[in-house]
Amino acid sequence: MKNKLVIGSRGSELALKQTEWVITKLKENFPEMEYQIKVIKTKGDRILDVTLNKIGGKGLFVKEIEQELLQGSIDMAVHSMKDVPTEIPDELEIGAVSQREDPRDVLVSREGRDLYSLPAGAVVGTSSLRRQVQILRLRPDLNIVPLRGNILTRLNKVKTEFDAIVLAAAGLKRAGLEANITQYFAPTEFVPAVGQGILGIEIRKNDNISQEILKCLHNPQAFTCIQAERAFLTRLNGGCHVPIGAYAWMEGEKLKMYGMFYQGKMIREYAEGSANHPQELGIALAEKIIQLYTNCHLEV
Repeated sequence: MKNKLVIGSRGSELALKQTEWVITKLKENFPEMEYQIKVIKTKGDRILDVTLNKIGGKGLFVKEIEQELLQGSIDMAVHSMKDVPTEIPDELEIGAVSQREDPRDVLVSREGRDLYSLPAGAVVGTSSLRRQVQILRLRPDLNIVPLRGNILTRLNKVKTEFDAIVLAAAGLKRAGLEANITQYFAPTEFVPAVGQGILGIEIRKNDNISQEILKCLHNPQAFTCIQAERAFLTRLNGGCHVPIGAYAWMEGEKLKMYGMFYQGKMIREYAEGSANHPQELGIALAEKIIQLYTNCHLEV
């Protein structure tokens, strides 16, 4: 058994809080282990003046961390699963996923207004194309402006530059900043990013010790849901260049799922199936959306 684990993390306050949460959970089961966080700066952290879809899309917050894993300088890495591409290096795997935190998107507004009471032309900040098209579906009269940076940077800009911003509830809650939330959007109406609210711990496939250690953290229900969501994303060839969202949840043995796809027109669809076959459900929902676009003579 190892006596020390080096865990890779981005350097933002939220990323470090998430990594510390993982360490706390591991300490409950392996108190004798020494834990060290290694901060790794990613391309997504370095370039903050351009929207994600213009600098490469998915993988911007994980590639440098994965390289450290491959080199053996860290034992595992903590990611927000919404940042993890559906294709990862062959030598690596997601060793565990956490219980899902609140998956919803939320509005934070300067004057405590919800989305529907913002004045026409109000400036709303988000760096996500998925959020942008869903905001404009509900309020086409708003002015959407790109917004990057960590959570505190974004919150501060509500006081100075924006009437409101949209971001993930999970990040605010993990950072202890949920008091700033003005409005929660139902995930079946305002569809979240694939994997939103779930942490993934990435390891080397041949690291049997880390695999064993992470069993105490792994949440099977969250894993079932994210398998469906990532299969949906893969079938639609999704990244940051096309607005895509998916949200799956379990009710007994049933797995239920909403998907959203935008390409000149927004399609939102629902499907349900057996929780024993999550990837099949994700692919079936994607096929349903592709068929709708084909019928509309739009190419997917």
